[in-house]
Amino acid sequence: MLRLAPDVYNQMVGHCYDGLPDEACGLLAGTVSTTSAKAMVCYPATNVDASSRTYTVDPKDMLRADRDAESRGLTIIAVFHSHTHTPAYPSPTDVAQAPDPAWHYVLVSLEGDAPVVRSYRIVDGNIGEEPVVLEGN
Repeated sequence: MLRLAPDVYNQMVGHCYDGLPDEACGLLAGTVSTTSAKAMVCYPATNVDASSRTYTVDPKDMLRADRDAESRGLTIIAVFHSHTHTPAYPSPTDVAQAPDPAWHYVLVSLEGDAPVVRSYRIVDGNIGEEPVVLEGN
């Protein structure tokens, strides 16, 4: 299960809309327990692909996020990106580029009237969806 603080959710979804017409991306930092992960900080990043079909998190943004998270006693637990015209489900490219089986892969679909946020674990090419819970204030 991936738990999101409301401000993290809002910042993530806002960044995805701001990235249109291209895919937007970023990282989430937080804590992990045996039953869930909690995203407490959102790090919007530059999509160096500048593409509506693919994304690559800018390595400088990744380094800055990692350092900031570490300074807060947190770890990078997730990468997120938008799908501008398709459902919130990992594409074959997303699966092939999933670098860390411990990470949560969050997709924000902007194809409809309202954003759809879903999270997955991708391990050895296998996709498993997990619940996303928006926590109260």
